[in-house]
Amino acid sequence: MQKAKLTTINDVAARAGVSYQTVSRVINQHPSVSKQALERVQEAIQALKYQPSNAARHLAKQQSAMIGVISYGTLHYGPAQTLASLEREAHELSYTLSNVNVTDLSFAQISAAIQTLRRQRVDGLIIFAPLIDIEHTDLESICADLPVVFTATEPQPKRAVTAIDQFTGARLGAQHLLQLGHQHIALLNGPLDWYDALLRQQGWLSALQRAGITPAADLESDWTAAGGYQQISALLESGTPFTGLLVANDQMALGALRALHQHNYKLPEDVSIVGFDDIPESAFLEPPLTTIHQDFAALAHQSLLQLKACMEHPNLKQHLRVLIPELIIRSSTTTPKQPFRGKK
Repeated sequence: MQKAKLTTINDVAARAGVSYQTVSRVINQHPSVSKQALERVQEAIQALKYQPSNAARHLAKQQSAMIGVISYGTLHYGPAQTLASLEREAHELSYTLSNVNVTDLSFAQISAAIQTLRRQRVDGLIIFAPLIDIEHTDLESICADLPVVFTATEPQPKRAVTAIDQFTGARLGAQHLLQLGHQHIALLNGPLDWYDALLRQQGWLSALQRAGITPAADLESDWTAAGGYQQISALLESGTPFTGLLVANDQMALGALRALHQHNYKLPEDVSIVGFDDIPESAFLEPPLTTIHQDFAALAHQSLLQLKACMEHPNLKQHLRVLIPELIIRSSTTTPKQPFRGKK
């Protein structure tokens, strides 16, 4: 059976009685097309059921349809999910993603990554810059005329940044424990040279301070289950009393749960625990973990939409897009037992 012949831009041009360049201008919404020519081309497109390809659109605009990503920290859940979501969302928008993963966020490594992506003729960049000592102005200077959106970084109103509101998410978790009646609350932070970890700590402290409560402990770890296990094991051995535990990600919460079980604590009767991220496994822990849900697919989608806007409108005023996380209440939190006397 012979395949149906696909309608081409030349077919549309012939039917409309114009050049194929005029059809291309209509497809790409170029202003220098007369009203009469515009109407004839639109009628021809409709009559022939012509579907212009995305590749043709990008070619007409001298674009590669390729977006560069400079990623960091993708061994951890949040960055890994953001990168995976970017790949899916880019495909939906008919873009190809080219990723360069850097092992540290030094000026030299990022500059080399940008040069690599420039050689691939990417149309724009998305940069993961989660560490506090990153100088964004330097990064913007080496990007030069290349549109760039930052994610997983410090929110800045005068910079193209897409972020999830870590401060608000952390405050939601702390308020949940406070509303249950907890007054002895320990904090297990991620590495505090990461913006996300610092903002989560600040969100927790803000809620506790408003309630007139000082943290029972304010610890720092490394985002891993092993790190969470080690820190909470040491806290339990110290005999520090606490009935609530706020943990900066679900991986560390997994380690904390193991430490609490090993020390014969009943959960959530003895200790209520709140995580952060809402990893798929969190609903299947014992007990199922109350946590803060981050929508990484939405983060990727908004990052790409913002970059697309920057690419299409170079003079567009840069702005901040913030997504609000959600508290997911499961069985790892309850009203505290009183009194609580620490180590058993």
